[in-house]
Amino acid sequence: MSPDATLSVRLALAAVLAVCLPAFARAQTYPDRNIKLVVPFPAGGPTDVAARLVVEQMSVRLKQSIIVENIAGAGGRTGSKAVAKAPPDGYTLMIGGTNLNAVVPALYKKLDYDPMKDLIPVASIANDSQVMVVPPSLPVKTLADFVGHAKANPGKVSAGSAYGIGAHFSIELLKVRTGTQILFVPYKGGAPAIQDVMGGHIQMTFNNKSVLLSLIQEGKLRALVVTSDERWPEIPDVPTIRESGYPGFPSYNWYGLLAPAGTPAAIIERLNSVVNDILRSPEAKASFARLGIDPKISTPKEFADVLVVQAKEWVGIVKETGIQLD
Repeated sequence: MSPDATLSVRLALAAVLAVCLPAFARAQTYPDRNIKLVVPFPAGGPTDVAARLVVEQMSVRLKQSIIVENIAGAGGRTGSKAVAKAPPDGYTLMIGGTNLNAVVPALYKKLDYDPMKDLIPVASIANDSQVMVVPPSLPVKTLADFVGHAKANPGKVSAGSAYGIGAHFSIELLKVRTGTQILFVPYKGGAPAIQDVMGGHIQMTFNNKSVLLSLIQEGKLRALVVTSDERWPEIPDVPTIRESGYPGFPSYNWYGLLAPAGTPAAIIERLNSVVNDILRSPEAKASFARLGIDPKISTPKEFADVLVVQAKEWVGIVKETGIQLD
């Protein structure tokens, strides 16, 4: 090799090291300050619950404080965008999954960020199925009863959730497939919608097992159908929506940890290992069991693959409902 060629190789190697070594050094010392974990919905909803299941043990294992910040608004897009635009250094993370990373790109065509490219999966936490609930005061016991009640009172029965998430689509799919005129009431998140169902201000919502199971068991809400493939063992008398004559509803929402695109691979791997270690622990398994859900351990690629498949599925669901929220 000529002296000029040797010099060129050395310069190229130096350039690569100049880029890679700082990132490697950051990964080796990560984390050396507080981490912000964004939940793009209000406290008390299913996304928030998923965060609280792991955040304390993440802090213990990483030996750094993790500050949970609920940035609600625009159906979760406000918080998601904030994380997508954050520095990719591992110090701003978010809890996302099906609603924010698979439904949103199928639903919105004029986003100023890309949920599937600007946010990268780190580790899945759990998947969770939905249940349709009404206030105990509503004179219905089954989905057929509810449909009959809605048809007898067109435009007078209301249902609510955040815009553009799984619960919203379950409501809209039910309207389309039953031919009912149900008034949709938008909320910033699932928790305030649930409160209004319990208070009788609206008559129905869909939300996740992790949030609603205890309220159903306590008699504060009445479950009519679940969206999972099988009945829930905790409330075995409640049928699936497929058994009730309406197949094809989205069955599960995935939740997990995501980071801004460009976050160093070594940091992603560290966080994935920490989350998976938490999910294997007896403490986490007990916490999940109390909510009736199972932890889901994955590699970053496995979690990403799930979201890619779901994003394709949601294109069809969006088309059927006709919802477009640009």
